[in-house]
Amino acid sequence: EFFFPALPPLLFPTYFHCHTFYIAYTKKYWVDLVWMLTFYIRFFYTYGSLLEIKTLNSLISLHRMLESSWFVWVSQMNHIPMDIDYDKNLDWMSTQLQATCNVEQSLFNDWFTGHLNFQIEH
Repeated sequence: EFFFPALPPLLFPTYFHCHTFYIAYTKKYWVDLVWMLTFYIRFFYTYGSLLEIKTLNSLISLHRMLESSWFVWVSQMNHIPMDIDYDKNLDWMSTQLQATCNVEQSLFNDWFTGHLNFQIEH
């Protein structure tokens, strides 16, 4: 009931994005943490003179929400419709082929998915 209104726009901004910083901090990956923070330093330095901080935060959040929605729709359309309810003791390749599908080729699907509509080949 709450999957489509909540998960697509919030997956990247809340889970992936915040969780990446959390893991880098708790595991003491200081070099990685500094590299991740340099993005924000460069971003706010570059655009800070053009826009307010509140506007920049909104811009980043909007970008992450759109990116997240795109990612969820592209990945789920290839994996959700398949019949893989339980382990049928098949080899790895057969299980992978049953758990994924290609999506019909069209100019829109090719563009929207970046050719990930050929999920079996991917």
